[in-house]
Amino acid sequence: MESVIGSSTVTQIAFIVRDVAETKKKFAEFLGVPEPPAVGSGEYEATRTVYKGNPAPEAACKMAFFNIGADVSIELIEPNEVPSVWRDFLEERGEGLHHIAFNVKGMDMKIKACEGFGMALSQRGKYGDRSGEYAYLDATKDLKCFIELLENYS
Repeated sequence: MESVIGSSTVTQIAFIVRDVAETKKKFAEFLGVPEPPAVGSGEYEATRTVYKGNPAPEAACKMAFFNIGADVSIELIEPNEVPSVWRDFLEERGEGLHHIAFNVKGMDMKIKACEGFGMALSQRGKYGDRSGEYAYLDATKDLKCFIELLENYS
């Protein structure tokens, strides 16, 4: 049986947090690893973030990534105050598990497949360094979290 997106390999588990510095310190202590740096989501000129179908030049976040396996990371996301999929989640649900991510090829086709499965595209953009793109699909009704599709260009 084929998965909706052609992959069942999880590449990332992400949490929305109020304070990325505080949370990454706790995760580092728990995992027994060094604290990763916090990084910004990038400038709009690079990310071209689209939120609920509209350009979202001010939507941004701070992120920290823990590599916990050969191909799996834990991502911590602290949204700014501007409306975004991250800010909405924090305001509506508080801190917690936000999404599970999968690497894909053919982003547009995979988004259509997810929409056909009943998910709604909530936010989409490019990586801040322009090396790929992401899409968040709302699967909270059936899968109880968002699904993030990641396509690396290299």
